[in-house]
Amino acid sequence: MSVAIQLLDKQSAKSVIDYGLFLGADFVELFVEKTQNQSIKILNSKVDDIGGGVDFGIGIRLVYGPKVLYGFTNNPTEEELKKIVMTLATTDKKSGLKTLSDFTTKDLAIIHKASLSLHNAYPLDAKIQWLMSLDKATRTVSDKIVQVVSSSMQKCQQVEIFNSEGLHISEERNYIRIMGQAVAQDGTEQSSGYDAPGALRGWEFTDALNPNQLGELVGKQAMTKLNAASCPAGRMPVIIDNAFGGVIFHEACGHLLETTSVAKKASVFHDKMDTLIANPCVSAVDDGTIENEWGSISIDDEGMETQKTQLIKNGVLTSFMVDKMGAQKTGFARTGSGRRQSYRFAPASRMRNTFIEAGHSTLEEMISTVKDGIYCKKMGGGSVQPGTGEFNFNAQESYLIKNGKIEKPIKSATLISTGPEVLKQISMVGNNFALAAGMCGSVSGSVPTTVGQPAIKVDDILVGGR
Repeated sequence: MSVAIQLLDKQSAKSVIDYGLFLGADFVELFVEKTQNQSIKILNSKVDDIGGGVDFGIGIRLVYGPKVLYGFTNNPTEEELKKIVMTLATTDKKSGLKTLSDFTTKDLAIIHKASLSLHNAYPLDAKIQWLMSLDKATRTVSDKIVQVVSSSMQKCQQVEIFNSEGLHISEERNYIRIMGQAVAQDGTEQSSGYDAPGALRGWEFTDALNPNQLGELVGKQAMTKLNAASCPAGRMPVIIDNAFGGVIFHEACGHLLETTSVAKKASVFHDKMDTLIANPCVSAVDDGTIENEWGSISIDDEGMETQKTQLIKNGVLTSFMVDKMGAQKTGFARTGSGRRQSYRFAPASRMRNTFIEAGHSTLEEMISTVKDGIYCKKMGGGSVQPGTGEFNFNAQESYLIKNGKIEKPIKSATLISTGPEVLKQISMVGNNFALAAGMCGSVSGSVPTTVGQPAIKVDDILVGGR
């Protein structure tokens, strides 16, 4: 079992919650957080920045029917917490008869172990040396690489949650992410390469990462695009490879399956439960239970133990991602999906590790079916219209396909469509499943999430060229 984290006196928490109930709130919650972080940045073979610090605060949520009131403070005294409760409840307060009898403290098994978290005094010089090795390996790829950035981020987040249903639970989450970026230049032409693996672990995560391989990957990615041909424009079949290719499902479809949008009927899928919304070859999951994965959690930020949620099965919509308020507004069962960036935010339904499940086709089989199209080996960023899932995403690395074979690298490929349309156009799903770390922003701030998929074939999508 885990060691209980004590950030706030239990009797003070009970007194504050009882005060909120006395003012007529239907539900009262205290989210207590202490976070330590450290960052290191190497720019062009020199230490550019070393940062870090500790943040502490308490978020207070009052619920009156469908209405949520939220405030936060860095002052943990009972007097200050009750003052915030009174301020929040000013326009909604009424006589309350309920009181909290006592808390039931839940203990959690430690699933996501971190042997070299920020609690351990791992030498800073050793971390810098690892990042310097990444910098050197990237530069070795070509003398046309003119800029290299290598960096690390570590965070230890401790949370303790109390609520008026008697819940008392805590968790420690250790995060690490390594980033490598390269810029290549040839005359006036420039291109970039980027990769940023992460995990719910400590510095020991780097034992499984080879800085030379990561640097070579980033450097070659930049060089591949440097003198590549322009991308053709028009409608065509596209093969999107595994891992970060899943960012399209995350952004264009995943957000539409959160009750944050479903409850407001701002999602095109709000009334599509148990109906066919994708090609039957598509099954998708949001899973918070994967050991040491970047987007995993043992409990969500409302204190509910996490779970694996089957979103789509054989093309049929089977579940949404549901937080407490989402359950109250939609009637769907909670899925342990209430998340927030920190105590400064009220929780909302959010993704964890979200991915399309593996199929049976090989990447080579998929490419062989395309006469004229493109292969997106790695996706980059883009933009999405929240209500409809309309998106445009650029490919970080892509290639032209001619007569079933990869012909040459191309650059500036942009994919334009909508999430609902893409789901229907997927005709083949690969067997090379992989995950990739990312950050997701929404109404409750920025949280670590994992995207993923095997390679998929989209039969018809609009491609924007240079």
